[in-house]
Amino acid sequence: MEVSSLPISASQRGKLISAGYTSLSSLSSVSSSDLARGAHNAWDMLHEEESMTRITTSCADLDNILGGGINCKEVTEIGGVPGIGKTQLGIQLAVNVQIPLEFGGLGGKAIYIGNFMVERALQIAEACVEDMSEYNRFLRNDFQACQVKMQPTDILENIFYFRVCTYTEQIALINYLDKFMSEHKDVKIVIIDSITFHFRQDFDDMALRTRVLSGLALKLMKLAKDFSLAVVLLNQVTTKYTGGSFQLTLALGDSWSHSCTNRVILYWNGNERYAYIDKSPSLRSASASYSVTHRGIRNSTSNVKRVKMM
Repeated sequence: MEVSSLPISASQRGKLISAGYTSLSSLSSVSSSDLARGAHNAWDMLHEEESMTRITTSCADLDNILGGGINCKEVTEIGGVPGIGKTQLGIQLAVNVQIPLEFGGLGGKAIYIGNFMVERALQIAEACVEDMSEYNRFLRNDFQACQVKMQPTDILENIFYFRVCTYTEQIALINYLDKFMSEHKDVKIVIIDSITFHFRQDFDDMALRTRVLSGLALKLMKLAKDFSLAVVLLNQVTTKYTGGSFQLTLALGDSWSHSCTNRVILYWNGNERYAYIDKSPSLRSASASYSVTHRGIRNSTSNVKRVKMM
Protein backbone atom coordinates (compact mmCIF):
# COMPACT_ATOMS: atom_id res chain seq x y z
CA MET A 1 0.00 0.00 0.00
CA GLU A 2 1.30 3.44 -0.95
CA VAL A 3 1.73 6.18 1.65
CA SER A 4 -0.12 8.59 -0.63
CA SER A 5 -3.30 6.54 -0.20
CA LEU A 6 -3.15 6.15 3.60
CA PRO A 7 -6.11 7.61 5.60
CA ILE A 8 -3.93 10.23 7.32
CA SER A 9 -3.67 14.00 7.04
CA ALA A 10 -2.01 15.59 4.00
CA SER A 11 0.62 17.09 6.32
CA GLN A 12 1.61 13.66 7.63
CA ARG A 13 1.71 12.21 4.11
CA GLY A 14 4.01 15.04 3.01
CA LYS A 15 6.39 14.43 5.91
CA LEU A 16 6.56 10.68 5.20
CA ILE A 17 7.15 11.15 1.46
CA SER A 18 9.87 13.78 2.00
CA ALA A 19 11.58 11.41 4.45
CA GLY A 20 11.68 8.72 1.78
CA TYR A 21 8.84 6.52 3.05
CA THR A 22 6.59 5.85 0.06
CA SER A 23 4.98 2.54 1.10
CA LEU A 24 3.92 0.62 4.20
CA SER A 25 6.79 -1.82 3.71
CA SER A 26 9.31 1.01 3.96
CA LEU A 27 7.76 2.03 7.30
CA SER A 28 7.72 -1.44 8.82
CA SER A 29 11.41 -1.41 9.81
CA VAL A 30 11.25 1.95 11.65
CA SER A 31 11.46 1.63 15.44
CA SER A 32 10.37 4.15 18.04
CA SER A 33 14.00 4.67 19.07
CA ASP A 34 14.78 5.87 15.53
CA LEU A 35 12.33 8.72 16.08
CA ALA A 36 13.70 9.76 19.49
CA ARG A 37 15.57 13.02 19.91
CA GLY A 38 18.21 13.71 22.57
CA ALA A 39 18.39 16.85 24.72
CA HIS A 40 21.22 19.41 24.78
CA ASN A 41 21.86 22.12 27.35
CA ALA A 42 22.25 25.76 26.34
CA TRP A 43 25.85 25.99 27.56
CA ASP A 44 26.93 23.18 25.22
CA MET A 45 25.02 24.79 22.37
CA LEU A 46 26.80 28.10 22.95
CA HIS A 47 30.17 26.38 22.99
CA GLU A 48 29.33 24.63 19.71
CA GLU A 49 28.33 27.90 18.06
CA GLU A 50 31.52 29.65 19.19
CA SER A 51 33.65 26.83 17.79
CA MET A 52 31.86 26.63 14.41
CA THR A 53 34.14 26.45 11.40
CA ARG A 54 33.52 28.56 8.31
CA ILE A 55 34.26 28.33 4.60
CA THR A 56 35.65 31.45 2.96
CA THR A 57 33.95 32.88 -0.13
CA SER A 58 37.26 34.39 -1.38
CA CYS A 59 35.66 37.83 -1.01
CA ALA A 60 36.81 39.55 2.18
CA ASP A 61 33.85 41.96 2.25
CA LEU A 62 31.36 39.12 1.85
CA ASP A 63 33.16 37.02 4.47
CA ASN A 64 32.98 39.99 6.84
CA ILE A 65 29.17 40.26 6.83
CA LEU A 66 28.93 36.45 7.07
CA GLY A 67 31.01 36.40 10.24
CA GLY A 68 34.01 34.86 8.49
CA GLY A 69 32.35 32.80 5.77
CA ILE A 70 29.66 30.16 5.30
CA ASN A 71 28.95 28.43 8.61
CA CYS A 72 29.22 24.70 9.04
CA LYS A 73 26.37 22.98 10.94
CA GLU A 74 23.92 25.38 9.28
CA VAL A 75 21.75 25.57 6.17
CA THR A 76 22.34 28.73 4.13
CA GLU A 77 20.06 29.75 1.27
CA ILE A 78 21.54 31.97 -1.44
CA GLY A 79 19.16 33.40 -4.02
CA GLY A 80 19.10 35.96 -6.78
CA VAL A 81 18.31 36.77 -10.40
CA PRO A 82 19.90 34.85 -13.29
CA GLY A 83 23.48 35.92 -14.00
CA ILE A 84 24.11 37.33 -10.52
CA GLY A 85 26.66 34.64 -9.67
CA LYS A 86 24.84 31.98 -7.63
CA THR A 87 26.46 29.02 -9.40
CA GLN A 88 29.81 30.83 -9.44
CA LEU A 89 29.61 31.21 -5.66
CA GLY A 90 28.56 27.59 -5.28
CA ILE A 91 31.56 26.34 -7.26
CA GLN A 92 33.85 28.71 -5.33
CA LEU A 93 32.69 27.18 -2.05
CA ALA A 94 33.16 23.64 -3.40
CA VAL A 95 36.78 24.56 -4.14
CA ASN A 96 37.48 26.60 -1.01
CA VAL A 97 36.28 23.91 1.39
CA GLN A 98 39.36 21.97 0.29
CA ILE A 99 41.89 24.61 1.37
CA PRO A 100 44.26 22.74 3.73
CA LEU A 101 44.18 23.32 7.48
CA GLU A 102 47.66 24.86 7.29
CA PHE A 103 46.24 27.67 5.18
CA GLY A 104 43.22 28.30 7.40
CA GLY A 105 40.83 26.01 5.53
CA LEU A 106 38.95 22.85 6.42
CA GLY A 107 40.77 20.37 4.19
CA GLY A 108 37.42 18.79 3.33
CA LYS A 109 35.54 17.58 0.26
CA ALA A 110 32.34 18.76 -1.42
CA ILE A 111 29.08 17.37 -2.75
CA TYR A 112 27.58 19.33 -5.64
CA ILE A 113 24.04 18.56 -6.80
CA GLY A 114 22.62 20.07 -9.98
CA ASN A 115 24.03 22.76 -12.25
CA PHE A 116 27.79 22.16 -12.26
CA MET A 117 30.34 23.55 -14.76
CA VAL A 118 33.53 21.51 -14.62
CA GLU A 119 35.57 23.85 -16.86
CA ARG A 120 34.71 26.76 -14.58
CA ALA A 121 35.55 24.67 -11.53
CA LEU A 122 38.99 23.99 -13.01
CA GLN A 123 39.58 27.73 -13.53
CA ILE A 124 38.66 28.49 -9.93
CA ALA A 125 40.72 25.55 -8.65
CA GLU A 126 43.79 26.79 -10.56
CA ALA A 127 43.33 30.26 -9.07
CA CYS A 128 42.97 28.76 -5.58
CA VAL A 129 46.24 26.84 -5.92
CA GLU A 130 47.96 29.98 -7.23
CA ASP A 131 46.66 31.99 -4.27
CA MET A 132 47.98 29.39 -1.83
CA SER A 133 51.34 29.36 -3.61
CA GLU A 134 51.58 33.13 -3.33
CA TYR A 135 50.60 32.99 0.34
CA ASN A 136 53.20 30.30 0.89
CA ARG A 137 55.91 32.19 -0.95
CA PHE A 138 55.51 35.53 0.79
CA LEU A 139 54.21 34.65 4.25
CA ARG A 140 54.54 30.99 5.21
CA ASN A 141 57.55 29.41 3.53
CA ASP A 142 57.50 26.52 5.99
CA PHE A 143 54.38 25.13 4.28
CA GLN A 144 56.04 24.60 0.92
CA ALA A 145 55.53 20.81 1.11
CA CYS A 146 51.79 21.25 1.58
CA GLN A 147 51.59 23.59 -1.40
CA VAL A 148 53.25 21.09 -3.72
CA LYS A 149 50.70 18.38 -2.84
CA MET A 150 47.66 20.50 -3.73
CA GLN A 151 46.96 20.53 -7.47
CA PRO A 152 43.88 21.68 -9.42
CA THR A 153 43.13 18.12 -10.53
CA ASP A 154 43.14 17.01 -6.88
CA ILE A 155 40.51 19.62 -6.14
CA LEU A 156 38.26 18.36 -8.95
CA GLU A 157 38.63 14.78 -7.70
CA ASN A 158 37.34 15.88 -4.28
CA ILE A 159 34.05 17.25 -5.63
CA PHE A 160 31.33 14.58 -5.74
CA TYR A 161 28.81 15.57 -8.42
CA PHE A 162 25.24 14.27 -8.56
CA ARG A 163 22.86 15.04 -11.40
CA VAL A 164 19.11 15.01 -10.76
CA CYS A 165 16.44 15.29 -13.45
CA THR A 166 13.19 15.28 -11.44
CA TYR A 167 11.96 16.26 -8.01
CA THR A 168 11.59 12.58 -7.11
CA GLU A 169 15.28 12.02 -7.86
CA GLN A 170 16.11 15.07 -5.78
CA ILE A 171 14.11 13.73 -2.82
CA ALA A 172 15.69 10.30 -3.16
CA LEU A 173 19.20 11.76 -3.32
CA ILE A 174 18.71 13.95 -0.24
CA ASN A 175 17.48 10.90 1.64
CA TYR A 176 20.56 8.98 0.45
CA LEU A 177 23.00 11.65 1.63
CA ASP A 178 22.95 10.39 5.21
CA LYS A 179 24.34 7.02 4.11
CA PHE A 180 26.81 8.66 1.71
CA MET A 181 28.09 10.97 4.43
CA SER A 182 28.59 8.03 6.78
CA GLU A 183 30.99 6.61 4.19
CA HIS A 184 32.62 9.97 3.32
CA LYS A 185 33.04 11.80 6.62
CA ASP A 186 35.56 14.24 5.10
CA VAL A 187 32.80 15.98 3.12
CA LYS A 188 32.29 19.42 4.66
CA ILE A 189 29.82 21.07 2.31
CA VAL A 190 26.72 20.07 0.34
CA ILE A 191 25.62 22.46 -2.42
CA ILE A 192 22.25 22.08 -4.18
CA ASP A 193 21.98 24.13 -7.39
CA SER A 194 19.17 24.68 -7.39
CA ILE A 195 16.76 23.59 -4.68
CA THR A 196 14.00 25.21 -6.73
CA PHE A 197 14.05 24.11 -10.36
CA HIS A 198 12.39 20.69 -10.33
CA PHE A 199 9.78 21.66 -7.74
CA ARG A 200 8.71 24.63 -9.85
CA GLN A 201 8.55 22.66 -13.10
CA ASP A 202 7.04 19.32 -12.13
CA PHE A 203 4.98 19.81 -8.96
CA ASP A 204 1.27 20.59 -9.44
CA ASP A 205 0.00 20.25 -5.85
CA MET A 206 1.34 23.40 -4.17
CA ALA A 207 0.20 22.46 -0.67
CA LEU A 208 1.90 19.07 -0.89
CA ARG A 209 4.97 20.72 -2.39
CA THR A 210 5.25 23.01 0.63
CA ARG A 211 5.04 20.09 3.03
CA VAL A 212 7.56 18.00 1.09
CA LEU A 213 10.01 20.90 0.93
CA SER A 214 9.64 21.51 4.67
CA GLY A 215 10.48 17.88 5.29
CA LEU A 216 13.55 18.11 3.06
CA ALA A 217 14.69 21.25 4.85
CA LEU A 218 14.47 19.50 8.22
CA LYS A 219 16.47 16.57 6.84
CA LEU A 220 19.17 18.92 5.50
CA MET A 221 19.36 20.73 8.84
CA LYS A 222 19.85 17.41 10.61
CA LEU A 223 22.52 16.43 8.07
CA ALA A 224 24.39 19.69 8.71
CA LYS A 225 24.30 19.17 12.49
CA ASP A 226 25.09 15.45 12.52
CA PHE A 227 28.09 15.68 10.20
CA SER A 228 29.30 19.23 11.05
CA LEU A 229 29.05 20.41 7.47
CA ALA A 230 27.64 23.39 5.61
CA VAL A 231 24.55 23.01 3.45
CA VAL A 232 24.15 25.68 0.77
CA LEU A 233 20.89 25.88 -1.18
CA LEU A 234 20.84 28.04 -4.31
CA ASN A 235 17.42 29.50 -5.09
CA GLN A 236 15.81 31.29 -8.01
CA VAL A 237 13.52 34.31 -8.03
CA THR A 238 9.88 34.85 -8.89
CA THR A 239 7.43 37.76 -8.81
CA LYS A 240 5.08 38.54 -5.94
CA TYR A 241 2.19 40.98 -5.97
CA THR A 242 2.41 43.22 -2.92
CA GLY A 243 1.60 46.85 -2.21
CA GLY A 244 -0.18 47.28 -5.55
CA SER A 245 2.77 46.15 -7.69
CA PHE A 246 4.81 43.11 -8.66
CA GLN A 247 8.15 42.69 -6.92
CA LEU A 248 10.95 40.16 -7.24
CA THR A 249 11.22 37.67 -4.40
CA LEU A 250 12.92 34.32 -3.84
CA ALA A 251 10.98 31.32 -5.10
CA LEU A 252 9.06 28.64 -3.17
CA GLY A 253 6.90 30.98 -1.11
CA ASP A 254 6.80 32.44 2.39
CA SER A 255 6.75 29.10 4.19
CA TRP A 256 10.06 28.10 2.60
CA SER A 257 11.69 31.34 3.76
CA HIS A 258 11.58 29.97 7.33
CA SER A 259 13.18 26.65 6.42
CA CYS A 260 16.85 27.73 6.37
CA THR A 261 19.14 29.05 9.09
CA ASN A 262 20.50 31.90 6.98
CA ARG A 263 19.19 33.62 3.86
CA VAL A 264 21.46 35.65 1.58
CA ILE A 265 20.00 37.61 -1.35
CA LEU A 266 22.24 38.54 -4.29
CA TYR A 267 21.24 41.57 -6.34
CA TRP A 268 22.46 44.19 -8.79
CA ASN A 269 23.04 47.81 -7.76
CA GLY A 270 23.81 49.48 -11.06
CA ASN A 271 26.68 47.45 -12.53
CA GLU A 272 27.82 46.15 -9.18
CA ARG A 273 26.88 42.89 -7.51
CA TYR A 274 25.80 42.94 -3.86
CA ALA A 275 24.97 40.32 -1.23
CA TYR A 276 22.46 41.10 1.52
CA ILE A 277 21.94 39.17 4.77
CA ASP A 278 18.15 38.93 4.71
CA LYS A 279 17.73 36.50 7.61
CA SER A 280 20.01 35.00 10.25
CA PRO A 281 19.72 34.21 13.96
CA SER A 282 23.30 35.35 14.62
CA LEU A 283 24.23 37.84 11.87
CA ARG A 284 22.99 41.39 11.56
CA SER A 285 21.42 42.55 8.30
CA ALA A 286 24.15 44.00 6.12
CA SER A 287 25.24 44.30 2.49
CA ALA A 288 28.57 43.79 0.78
CA SER A 289 29.67 44.13 -2.82
CA TYR A 290 31.51 41.36 -4.67
CA SER A 291 32.80 40.57 -8.14
CA VAL A 292 32.72 37.51 -10.38
CA THR A 293 36.10 37.37 -12.13
CA HIS A 294 37.93 34.79 -14.22
CA ARG A 295 39.58 33.69 -10.95
CA GLY A 296 36.27 33.28 -9.14
CA ILE A 297 34.49 35.33 -6.46
CA ARG A 298 36.57 38.31 -5.35
CA ASN A 299 36.28 41.76 -3.75
CA SER A 300 34.45 44.29 -5.87
CA THR A 301 36.40 46.76 -7.97
CA SER A 302 35.39 50.18 -9.25
CA ASN A 303 35.37 49.10 -12.91
CA VAL A 304 32.99 46.15 -12.56
CA LYS A 305 31.06 45.22 -15.72
CA ARG A 306 28.15 42.84 -16.20
CA VAL A 307 30.28 40.09 -17.69
CA LYS A 308 29.08 36.48 -17.87
CA MET A 309 31.74 33.99 -16.79
CA MET A 310 31.32 30.94 -19.04
